[in-house]
Amino acid sequence: MKTSAGGWNNSGGFFDVAAKREELARIESQASAPNFWNDQEAAQQLLQQRSRVERVIKRQEGFESAVADADVLFEFAAEEADEGTSLRELRLLVEQLERALDEAETEMMLGGESDALNAICTIHPGAGGTESQDWAEMLLRMYLKWAERRGFKTELLEYQPGDEVGLKSVTFRVEGEYAYGLLAAEAGVHRLVRISPFDQAARRHTSFASLFVSPEIDENIEVEINDKDLRVDTYRATGAGGQHINTTDSAVRITHLPTNIVVSCQNQRSQHQNRAVAMQVLRSRLYELELEKRRADVAALEANKQDISFGSQIRNYVLAPYRLVKDARTKLERGDVDAVLAGDIDDFIKVYLLARRAA
Repeated sequence: MKTSAGGWNNSGGFFDVAAKREELARIESQASAPNFWNDQEAAQQLLQQRSRVERVIKRQEGFESAVADADVLFEFAAEEADEGTSLRELRLLVEQLERALDEAETEMMLGGESDALNAICTIHPGAGGTESQDWAEMLLRMYLKWAERRGFKTELLEYQPGDEVGLKSVTFRVEGEYAYGLLAAEAGVHRLVRISPFDQAARRHTSFASLFVSPEIDENIEVEINDKDLRVDTYRATGAGGQHINTTDSAVRITHLPTNIVVSCQNQRSQHQNRAVAMQVLRSRLYELELEKRRADVAALEANKQDISFGSQIRNYVLAPYRLVKDARTKLERGDVDAVLAGDIDDFIKVYLLARRAA
């Protein structure tokens, strides 16, 4: 069996599992040393490395088990006169294996310093008023559904509802292996063309919304923030109600004056908790900014900060007069718009990563 990138090796595996087991044994040996916890930062990094290696081995074992099951089902299916249970099970198993291989291939392209970290995402509507606020809400649903499909955990950190529908701003956290590396491929402006549900004349409208993504950094990574560089505002949380919406000024907005980065949090139970989460988001945003400077790849960051309007989009979603999703960077097109908006975007991410690696 071979994947599209030729990743399946001659021994019948996607990874050299023997080498990975040797690597795991070396890590276990280091972790069992008496002075292992003397250097907390190095210990945490080694444990994270162990987790990734264990995950690779588990995935490889899953591949091998699935291939063995497929061989058995193929033999059973060959003996069935008509399409029976074995053939249906075989088709389902092959589809599942193909999806798992696609995920593995994609993750192999993520070797950046922060790619394996969790992601903090912010969506803002752009030009288009109510239309764009509704489109921003649709994008939020798309990414939450995508995260659910991959088994990632999500948490809303800040949500500002739109004037009539949709949202003015939302920040959410995505927890999962390579969440940042995958979602960073989606950062930029997204453009929607559709017959407006808010226009009585049923005219076609164009809407824009942007996604900004930064890695969630842990306490071991130091980001210096001076109190004098911060402006902290508190306000009353807004929304549809519920246990996290209260009648006190518990929501927190922090502005980092040197960079003009603004972060907010309102979904925690107290002002103290909201401030702590907002500071975590700010540290992650500043860390992302520093990474961009270090890599001297300012163009990518500037692309995320450009006007959310015509000519700046990374992807177009057209619902009328025809139905098509087209990535402006890779030219990948798909006609099943509903599936894309329901979170089926892995192929867009993979093709973009392939194009970036080739470049």
